[in-house]
Amino acid sequence: MKKTVAILGALDTKGAEFEFLKNEIEKRGCGTFVINSGVLGEALFTPDVSAEEVAQAGGTPLSELVEKQDRGEAVKVMTKGSATVVSKYHEEGKFDGIISMGGGGGTAMGTSAMRQLPVGVPKVMVTTIASGDTSPYVGTSDINMFPSIVDVAGLNRISRTIYTNAAGAICGMVMGEVEEVPEEKPLIAATMFGNTTVAVEHAREILEENGYEVLVFHATGTGGRTMEMLVDEGYFAGVLDLTTTEWADEVCGGVLSAGGERMDAAANAGIPQVVTPACIDMANFWARDTVPDKYADRLFYEWAPNITLMRTNPEENEKIGKIFARKFNTSSGPVAVFVPMGGFSQIDAPEKPFWWPEANQAFVDGLKSELNPEIPVVISDKNVNDPEFSGQVAQKLLEMLSTGG
Repeated sequence: MKKTVAILGALDTKGAEFEFLKNEIEKRGCGTFVINSGVLGEALFTPDVSAEEVAQAGGTPLSELVEKQDRGEAVKVMTKGSATVVSKYHEEGKFDGIISMGGGGGTAMGTSAMRQLPVGVPKVMVTTIASGDTSPYVGTSDINMFPSIVDVAGLNRISRTIYTNAAGAICGMVMGEVEEVPEEKPLIAATMFGNTTVAVEHAREILEENGYEVLVFHATGTGGRTMEMLVDEGYFAGVLDLTTTEWADEVCGGVLSAGGERMDAAANAGIPQVVTPACIDMANFWARDTVPDKYADRLFYEWAPNITLMRTNPEENEKIGKIFARKFNTSSGPVAVFVPMGGFSQIDAPEKPFWWPEANQAFVDGLKSELNPEIPVVISDKNVNDPEFSGQVAQKLLEMLSTGG
């Protein structure tokens, strides 16, 4: 069956560029489904979805936007409308993947629409800002940011090459077939960091030996948010939240926070979750000179040339413990907390740089001060990466999954 690519963009100001892209996609045997998000003038060629329809979906008639000539309002309306029509037409089976091109405004509009689509739907954004901080545009989606090299403004020897390559990329993606898995196993979400790799790998082996498939998320802010999104969408039977370092960043202002909603999804979904405070002994910053001046007298560890870890103190750990307690108290499903007092990470252990038992105890004190007493807390003298500890948390999750908690 012929695959179809949705093309989203302003066919008035960038009509020639999108017409070139459309022709390149069709040369490769794919169909196209064009959505016009332009406001300023007439489309260079006839789209499948008009600017009038997009504007109406955004809540304002196109004629009104044209009359006002307010670019900010027009972008806002067309961004909302693009997201609405893209979601609608994908649900109707009109296309199999999507591509867009643009600068700042076009990228905001294109990626906003792409984020409405499920994970796995091919998404390519050809953009002038691909080499910068793209997290506001990508979010927790699987958007492929494709550097445009030159501005999306005219056809020239560089832009033709970039657009041709982008057409090849999206066509290759939509024509790819995912191999069918003979048996769908229940999914478990697990969180990991470099400092907990040994623990998570051991726990994963145990869970997979017992018939589960484990999806591991790197606890780097985006990883935690992505896991939360997929838990909300009902992908998982349970959560092994073994690495909760993102909360240290949320509390200390580090660079890998997953936001204040971290841990809400499993609690709301009512699925079993086993949680440890692994790696809350560290807040993450980039190079040493990026660390805020207020932390000048703190203990640091250079994990990599551009990654600086700051040891959390008792006050911060106590605060994190109380946050955990409040999160778990709202859970509609079973929860168990395991605390490795032999160290929260591989560098938090006797004779290691971050060894600070009093700070770790502060987490326990904060947790227990507000935690529902019916929620079990298991205190272990092992380090998080000790096989006895990681095996214990995996077995507890298996028990909760088999008994419903």
